[in-house]
Amino acid sequence: MDILISFVLAVSFLAISPGPDNIFVLMQSVVHGKKYGISTIAGLMSGCLVHTTFVAFGVSTIIKENNTIFLVIKLLGAIYLFFLSYRVFKSDATITMTTQNIQKKTPFKLFKMGFMMNVLNPKVTIFFLALFPGFLFSEILPISLQFYILGALFILVSFVVFSLAFLEMSKYTFAA
Repeated sequence: MDILISFVLAVSFLAISPGPDNIFVLMQSVVHGKKYGISTIAGLMSGCLVHTTFVAFGVSTIIKENNTIFLVIKLLGAIYLFFLSYRVFKSDATITMTTQNIQKKTPFKLFKMGFMMNVLNPKVTIFFLALFPGFLFSEILPISLQFYILGALFILVSFVVFSLAFLEMSKYTFAA
């Protein structure tokens, strides 16, 4: 249980960290409203199912075959996470927002955009490969099931954080 709590805390911090998904949700929420922001979030989180499946079946096979390769994956994952942390630390935190010349999109179109943004982003799979193996939590459950549980927790926590933090911003309007 401690491992899962640590995973939820790590995912919470990651969901709050600035990135393209966060900015996209924020912009859709501010420009179009909460319903549209939720559609965007639902699309992004649905895309996580695809990445979870890739990780669950690919990494679990590798783990079953060779513990040394699994250790290398975990080490490369840790290096990648440190690299991402460094980039966020060094990045410019300035965001400029405008609502001029923005076409209205349907909630379904925003869902599809969020889904495609997530699925077509290879960094998400790499991120899942880096994060998930370090949080395997059971000697009894199949590894692929553990990855799906972690994926479901990732989706749930990210959805809640995005909904609470970024959709709150939809109350505010930004002048051009």
